[in-house]
Amino acid sequence: MNYIEIIFWVLLFIVFYAYIGYGILLFILVKFKRLFYGKTKEVNENYEPEVTLFVAAYNEKDYVNAKVENSFSLEYNQKKVRQVWVTDGSDDGTPEILKKYSDKGVEVYHEDARGGKIGAMNRGMKFVKSPIVIFSDGNTMLGKESIQRIVNLFKDPKVGCVSGEKRIFKKDADSAVGSEGIYWKYESKLKKWDAELYSVVGAAGELFAIRTELFREVEKDTLLDDFIISLRVAMDGYTIQYDPEAYAIESSSANVKEELKRKIRIAAGGIQSIIRLSPLLNIFKYKTLSFQYISHRVLRWTIAPIALPFIFIFNLFLALDAGITSFTNIYTLLCYAQIVFYIFAMLGWILENKKISIKILFIPYYFFVMNYAVYLGFQRFLKGQQSVNWERAKRGS
Repeated sequence: MNYIEIIFWVLLFIVFYAYIGYGILLFILVKFKRLFYGKTKEVNENYEPEVTLFVAAYNEKDYVNAKVENSFSLEYNQKKVRQVWVTDGSDDGTPEILKKYSDKGVEVYHEDARGGKIGAMNRGMKFVKSPIVIFSDGNTMLGKESIQRIVNLFKDPKVGCVSGEKRIFKKDADSAVGSEGIYWKYESKLKKWDAELYSVVGAAGELFAIRTELFREVEKDTLLDDFIISLRVAMDGYTIQYDPEAYAIESSSANVKEELKRKIRIAAGGIQSIIRLSPLLNIFKYKTLSFQYISHRVLRWTIAPIALPFIFIFNLFLALDAGITSFTNIYTLLCYAQIVFYIFAMLGWILENKKISIKILFIPYYFFVMNYAVYLGFQRFLKGQQSVNWERAKRGS
């Protein structure tokens, strides 16, 4: 085996491990943990501390009424729930709509200057007095039991953060971005196993909660506030737990162009986060948390996307060397498999533009978009072109 073969197999293993292999390994580790320690018991006894529903919103007039009413309808003692909205920079009437609910206890803190989501969070957290704060987006609706299921997990003093689940409306499942729903279902399973093994590695900004005392102001140029906030809590020795029945639901992006916009921001934020959380790469200090973080996050935002074009190039070279028509050779078969995969991705792009639905093509297309976004996100990060201000992707109707 020459050095090209070695590099090829190493890179192929990294990509396989990052997207599939870690899930398999995680499943096995959780099974072993259950064998020796038993399955993690669910907390059934209700726990009702005071909580604050915190929403940092920018120009959410189309969602405000539904969001507020949804918050009032949640199955939790409403006397123990505060709603705090921070609307920095909103100029579409969002603050005025919210103030109509002031007699019902909705608090609105507005500033004309637009300083990005993290700026609004840093400012707004000064008004939070409850022991638990639950962050949620203005355009997502919460499941009725979400608050209760989240706070139940805080009965364990080792839990510093709880992540809810992001769900996608099924009505968009026949488009390429409907694959976003498939992706999040897979991510949900990984988070469930991560939590059972030790800790989730990052919370979803659509719905997550922390102990208020653990909040530390985050750098003003932070792109992934939810990721940084939650993992810094974990680095302080607490765990991030997860309950898929505490969920926030929203429509998928209107189209792949809009989804790409969101993915690029996430990719740029991912690179920024890896740099700022560099101590977490020390597996000797953070042990299981580092292992989960590197396996589930770091590889997907760094080595795996970079490896993909090199895998194809090395594979093509090896297939040509073996004989491109030698269908009994592993390199030839893998090369043709890659070619078919990328053809499917290209067809998915063509059909998406023509609004034709063939689901088998959308997963390769979505996978390609995810990894392409990493390149664009990395470029934006290096050039400092990614703004911290909201740049919301348009959602499907």
